[in-house]
Amino acid sequence: MDDIEKVREIFKNDRYAADTGAFIEEIGDHYAKCSLVLNEHHKNAAGGIMGGVYFTLADLAFAVAANRQKMGTVSINSDISFLGVPKSGKIFAETTLIKDGRTVCCYNVSVTDSVGTPLAAVKIVGYHK
Repeated sequence: MDDIEKVREIFKNDRYAADTGAFIEEIGDHYAKCSLVLNEHHKNAAGGIMGGVYFTLADLAFAVAANRQKMGTVSINSDISFLGVPKSGKIFAETTLIKDGRTVCCYNVSVTDSVGTPLAAVKIVGYHK
């Protein structure tokens, strides 16, 4: 799947991410960058951004990066650290491949806002089915 429009068409079936507002910005070899425009729907009871918003965006970026060449990779472990609060209304999740083995892969996903504020650091381990 080299065409970003094909990738977007496939991942529109990731209903939760799509309904949250996540958008695939860029794709590459074991790489994806996804974005989301924040709104009132994304806030928690304290008025901050719900942590699940960051995780959903990071999980989508992982899924796109890990499945772009061949579908069938699922997450088997995820670790997220929340680092800051957004200073802008748009956030991004960008993947970095650490290892792509025969059955297991590992990615770091950095979640930032549009001015570069670190919001979350996520490590996701996936299994190639």
